[in-house]
Amino acid sequence: MRWSGASPTHSSYSAWQTDKGPQSVHILVVEDHAPLARNLAEGLEQHGHSADFAADGAHGLGLALDNHYDLVLLDLTLPGIDGLEVCRRLRDQSARRIPVLMLTARDALHDKLAGFDSGADDYLVKPFALEELLARCHALARRHTLHQHHTLAIGSLSIDRQAQAAARDGQPLRLHPAGYQILLALAEAHPRTVTRSELTHALWGDDPPDSDALRSHMYLLRQALDKPFARAMLLTVHGVGFRIDAAA
Repeated sequence: MRWSGASPTHSSYSAWQTDKGPQSVHILVVEDHAPLARNLAEGLEQHGHSADFAADGAHGLGLALDNHYDLVLLDLTLPGIDGLEVCRRLRDQSARRIPVLMLTARDALHDKLAGFDSGADDYLVKPFALEELLARCHALARRHTLHQHHTLAIGSLSIDRQAQAAARDGQPLRLHPAGYQILLALAEAHPRTVTRSELTHALWGDDPPDSDALRSHMYLLRQALDKPFARAMLLTVHGVGFRIDAAA
């Protein structure tokens, strides 16, 4: 299936897989061609992923800097700030390395080299197959985990990603699955503060419960992580979200 403007049909490409099953990925799409943006939305949604959209470079850069995305799909030719400059500014201003896949009709070698020189991680020429787009996005979204140890240590806290277990001062923590996912998200983001919306998305994607279930999960996590110890490790940053205190 070649995909550049026509509505995509349902693909046989299954949802991206990890060793433990499907992985939902949160993507920022910066694309000014409305029909392609709609097709991207439909194709990503069909495969269980979520996306935010921007139709110009300035808006896309603002979203990328203000939110936590697993991946940015970035058109090269954009109104205002073009894709090359968006990528350069993102690399200069972002506190984290966000994978960037450039989408463009420019297929000359010097265009590709310019894209990589601006900080892009990969380059896909239009028209493209949906299957190839998904495969490349999958590879980029997982790249940051390639050389990580299974065990993540922050101060007295240790998390074993493989066993999906955590301990503090060597004492195993009794965590509900949601509590473990919250703790892992906070630890992987350390020392950054993680917003409530990011944690809500990590637990429920684009279908959060009507009640404030996150509040209950945070309470249970504090009971397991902090109550047995002299100092709190899970800190609330009022008006922003939560972070892990490595000194605790």
